[in-house]
This record gives sequence, structure tokens and C-alpha cells, in this order.
Amino acid sequence: QVQLVESGGGLVQSGESLRLSCAASGIRFGIYAMGWYRQAPGSQRELVASITRDGSPNYADSVKGRFTISRDNAKNTVYLQMNNLKPEDTAVYYCNAKYVNPTIVYWGQGTQVTVSS
Repeated sequence: QVQLVESGGGLVQSGESLRLSCAASGIRFGIYAMGWYRQAPGSQRELVASITRDGSPNYADSVKGRFTISRDNAKNTVYLQMNNLKPEDTAVYYCNAKYVNPTIVYWGQGTQVTVSS
């Protein structure tokens, strides 16, 4: 059974930091690209950051310079370090695992991040 379990969300003030973790089980973690998405109320789910299986990161323009994605293949875990958080970062954050050819995608259940001004 595949599971992606996010943790680390919470309520913080503007300018503070949080570190999200996503622990994967039931998949060969090292062959999957991993990503963090977020969805705010009334908005579509959007990509925040992704990392290839080789460790190359990619970021949405809105978080460049503030967020850092990383992965630890030995622990089957992907992280999202979020610094200088802003109220507009408030959303449910979802972990995503993707394998290409054939396309296989898994999602976590989400973790709430709330940033107060």
C-alpha cells in the first residue's frame, strides 16, 4: 500500500519559518520525482516546488529564494523548508510522487499551513 504522509504544518506569523516533511512508503522512492503542491480556499492546486530523482529542484516564482526542497532517499522523505513566510502562503500543502512512462502519481493527504499577518 502506497502512503505519502505529510507533517510539519501549523500556524505561524509572517516572516517565520516552517519545515514540511513527507514520508513515503510502498514505493521505490528513489525513482520518483517528488513535489509539493498547495491549494488555498477557492483556488486551484498549484505546484510550489519539485525535485527530480537526481536531486534537481524547481520552484514556482512566488517562492523562489524563500523555499527549499530537498530529499533524503535513504529515509524515503522529501522536505520543504519554508522561510520568510507570507500570509499568501496560507494553504493546504500536498506531497506528490510522480513516475513517468508509465505515468504513476500518488498524493498525500495534505497538511495545513496558516500564516498570520
